[in-house]
Amino acid sequence: MAPDTTPRLRLRLRLPDGRAADVVPACGVLLLGAVWGSAPLIREPAEPWPVTVLGWLLTAAVCGALYVRRRYPVAVTVFVATATAVYYVTSTYDGPLVVAVIISLYSVAAEGRLQAALALAAVVVIGVGIGVLAGSNDMNSVALFMLTGWLVAVLALGTMRHRRFAFAEEAARRRATEERLRIARELHDVIGHRISLINVQAGASLHRLAKHPGEAEEALATIKQSSREALRELRATLGVLRQVDEAAPTQPAPGLARLDELVVSARPTGLEVRVHSRGGAGPLPAAVDLAAFRIVQEALTNVTRHADGATSVDVRLEFGERELALAVEDDGKATGALDRRAAGQGSTGGSGIAGMRERAAMLGGELAAGPGPHGGFAVTARIPYENR
Repeated sequence: MAPDTTPRLRLRLRLPDGRAADVVPACGVLLLGAVWGSAPLIREPAEPWPVTVLGWLLTAAVCGALYVRRRYPVAVTVFVATATAVYYVTSTYDGPLVVAVIISLYSVAAEGRLQAALALAAVVVIGVGIGVLAGSNDMNSVALFMLTGWLVAVLALGTMRHRRFAFAEEAARRRATEERLRIARELHDVIGHRISLINVQAGASLHRLAKHPGEAEEALATIKQSSREALRELRATLGVLRQVDEAAPTQPAPGLARLDELVVSARPTGLEVRVHSRGGAGPLPAAVDLAAFRIVQEALTNVTRHADGATSVDVRLEFGERELALAVEDDGKATGALDRRAAGQGSTGGSGIAGMRERAAMLGGELAAGPGPHGGFAVTARIPYENR
């Protein structure tokens, strides 16, 4: 049986927003007031003309107050309730101003002022109840019960709307915070590695400048190359952040395919970096590929910054069926610097290892850092592929 492809009309009730949310209720109540207020013009007036004119003025004032109810919800509700009470006490005609009271109470609840809304609704119910006990012809016990139900429903709707918007705002703030953390982590990984290499090479060139000017010149050339790469990666990262509707970036995203760049950049520091890979290195999910690259990058940065006497680093990659396992082990000495690295200090004195743990945890993985099995320091991580 062929699927039904006939377009279906979907009706969705949407409340007005913006200026329309101020204009529509005010004009609606004004229209209702005009219909009820035209009764003396059509048939014999049931009350003196000054009282009728007062009712018209009260209706106009209530409608004007409704226009600013979202800015001053409590004050507007007090005014509307008071003007409505005066109208029903003085006028013979049963006007529609009770609708204005309901709308204003809804606005108070929708702004999150639930206690004030409950207090005002109680005053309205008590006031109407007094009128019923006084023998009002316009209200009776059944009408009072129905009005109470309407007010409870309106307050519930207003509270639900407030909570829904509060939840949406909180979710937006949480997404913004996560995005700021992601950007900060990405910039730290991009800049920290290169600046660390520049710092190490600058110290080496100063040490060798007098006795070995040739080696110092080589170190300065490495500094120049590292700074150029740092600027290039920074521009690429900032370019991605600036893009909204522009074309996709032309630079490839960092991944394990660029691991050789990290190996080459570490050589001028005197480190021998060996990469060991096992398993089928098929296409990785982009998030896993980026996280693995950044973890290796930060681990190598920590070796150049903090490892005491390290001369070699082994990077081990194992591509399993469901997860990627990696390890970065150096042959440094277990000194105070090793303790600082295990405590989580990164290339800029910040939270390098903590940042690596965050990257792994965000993808459902885990990361450990501490003394290696053969001395030195080891960073090990497991990152699942998720839906590969």
